[in-house]
Amino acid sequence: MSEHERVYPNAAQRATCEKYGMAVFPPEEMVAIDIESLGKTPVYGTRMELPEGGDVSWFIHCGEYSAATDFYQPIHVHHVSEMLPLVIKYICLPTFAKFIIDTQGYEDVWMAE
Repeated sequence: MSEHERVYPNAAQRATCEKYGMAVFPPEEMVAIDIESLGKTPVYGTRMELPEGGDVSWFIHCGEYSAATDFYQPIHVHHVSEMLPLVIKYICLPTFAKFIIDTQGYEDVWMAE
């Protein structure tokens, strides 16, 4: 068992999945984050279907979205807790899950159609 497999899911991640009636699905080792938007709110997360040969399914940004090709940067999932600790409890939501959260306690989690 790799270190990655021992870390995910934790109790908070399991509780979040259970709260929304969703399966627990540990993240890949890499996520995509818009580093330039860190500190803005709200925070948006979308888990896409992992493409064949791909290693990123989570796309996370804060504030406004941009269609720029360099909007997201790949980050090792273990750095998320340092860079954006608010999203850690959502990181084990399954494929097609989305969330919006903010620093005031707003939370919306759903499955994309």
